[in-house]
Amino acid sequence: MLLYTTVGTNDLERAGRFYDAILPLIGYGRQKEAQGEIGYGADDDVRCRFWVVEPFNREPATYGNGATIAFEAPDRASVDAFHAAALAAGGTDEGAPGLRPFHASFYAAFVRDPDGNKLVAVCEKPA
Repeated sequence: MLLYTTVGTNDLERAGRFYDAILPLIGYGRQKEAQGEIGYGADDDVRCRFWVVEPFNREPATYGNGATIAFEAPDRASVDAFHAAALAAGGTDEGAPGLRPFHASFYAAFVRDPDGNKLVAVCEKPA
């Protein structure tokens, strides 16, 4: 359904270090960098699906209250690693790894990046 997603940043270099530390743990890597933006995707993807950008209008980046970007993780260990790496890279905890009440196998960890964007890594496979 979604073609791509973007989050804003006020410090692209810092954001790049943060996302470079966490996204490879769930199967995504930096694929493109240009003036004011960094794109990430899976190795076999034909395009970047997640972008970190400096706002086009030159206003400060802000996060959306109620907005969450969910990344599919290949397994529960990857969710755990994503959460630990996010905290080590300057993110903040929004929900430690664990099962959630959405369904019996919804295993997730929630964090915020250094700009306040809310992220979640999710594995929906049974243990």
